[in-house]
Amino acid sequence: MAKTTEPSPTILENGQPEEQRFTFSQHPTLEDIRKMQAHFTDERDWNQFHQPRNLLLALVGEVGEVAELFQWKGEVAEGLPDWSGKEKEQLSHELSDVLIYLVELAEKCHVDLPQAVLDKMALNRQKYPANKVQGSAKKYTEYQE
Repeated sequence: MAKTTEPSPTILENGQPEEQRFTFSQHPTLEDIRKMQAHFTDERDWNQFHQPRNLLLALVGEVGEVAELFQWKGEVAEGLPDWSGKEKEQLSHELSDVLIYLVELAEKCHVDLPQAVLDKMALNRQKYPANKVQGSAKKYTEYQE
């Protein structure tokens, strides 16, 4: 019988093993969210209002509401340890609105968002090779030779 060994955990910059990093729930998927929102919209006969331009403007408005929650707070630590439960709940609601509008906008524009993310990450790996950009926040045009 072959002996298997567990791979060593990846250690993050903060010294924590990667498995301690925050993760999302596996469900609902983006497709589940798309279906829930489509059903919600259909039930209310709102498709007449949910065209790409209107959805984009609603998305921008919701991003503004997220920004408003951070306004005047200065730098905010990961995990929001100094935020109240009510503030975190408000942020959760506003980020959910952003995601819902983004998913619906992608649907109306026929953009397969999960596939688009994979494609964009591949482009980003080319634009920002880890061996060239490690620890730097410069734009990719500043790395080209």
